[in-house]
Amino acid sequence: MSLLIYPAIDKTRLEAIRAAAGGYPVVNAATETGALAAIPAAEAFFGKITPSLLARAGKLRWVQSATASLEHYIFPELVEHPCTLTNMRGLYSDVIAEHVFAYILTFSRNLHIYLRQQREHRYEPVGGEAARSDFASGPGVESAIDRAHKHLTGSTMGIVGLGGIGTEVAARARAFGMQVIAVDPINADAWPLERLHELLAQSDWVVIAAPHTPLTCGLFDQPTIRQMRPSAYLINIGRGAIVKLDALTKCLQEKAIAGAALDVFETEPLPADHPLWDMENVILTPHIAGNCTLIAARHLSVVTENLRRFLCGEPLRNVVRKTDWF
Repeated sequence: MSLLIYPAIDKTRLEAIRAAAGGYPVVNAATETGALAAIPAAEAFFGKITPSLLARAGKLRWVQSATASLEHYIFPELVEHPCTLTNMRGLYSDVIAEHVFAYILTFSRNLHIYLRQQREHRYEPVGGEAARSDFASGPGVESAIDRAHKHLTGSTMGIVGLGGIGTEVAARARAFGMQVIAVDPINADAWPLERLHELLAQSDWVVIAAPHTPLTCGLFDQPTIRQMRPSAYLINIGRGAIVKLDALTKCLQEKAIAGAALDVFETEPLPADHPLWDMENVILTPHIAGNCTLIAARHLSVVTENLRRFLCGEPLRNVVRKTDWF
């Protein structure tokens, strides 16, 4: 009986895991050959399980993924195996929610435009001089102000995927006085996915916080994106495969929606010649929404806490529905 770790981890994390294990054996396999030799005796596994490793597992009861996303982790034999799979979901929820609101505040205050103007040494309010006035009124002025500022209070946020990240985004949206609606296939506090078209028709901000699953892959194609309001913004911090880039590009070029912010992409890295790079109403970040100095400690905490629970026979955290990839 043992916990097998593969690929091998650094000395500091290994010591913390061995401390959590008490006297339970921990094997830190540096090579695939070593992992294959150790897997028959392993009851628990942390790292990247493979079909060849799983085929030799005789006692395996628990697999802990080192990642939150599972589209590159799940394979048919693992789905069918009786072991319990857990992942790292929940580590990034508050951090990514902050990133979402960095996008939203940037768009709402036109910071993406002012940053470009700053590089040009151009002092000019969006919407022209009419937008600068505090007291003037009339259709022209109101139209200019509307172009210049998108007030968050009273606007509607639609969230696709009300898991850990979606819930944190919703909490921040409510703090800004926004109305929140959501779709999710399992969360009872959200609409079912079949009502996505209603969410898109009502939302000023559409935030994709869903994982990549067979259900969500390619979900945002041209017909779906065109169900959004022309004044709405699409934000994707879920998974790149959910949004068809060609479809989004065409919708933006035709002004079917107001803009988009993406941290994840159908193709990564995004090709240097892709049209999205040059669109003023698009914000692109290189898959860094979850970056934070807090994550490493949280990551280790999930492993050690789940190991403690496993050894004590307690329910594990972050159990995955393997057939659904989350």
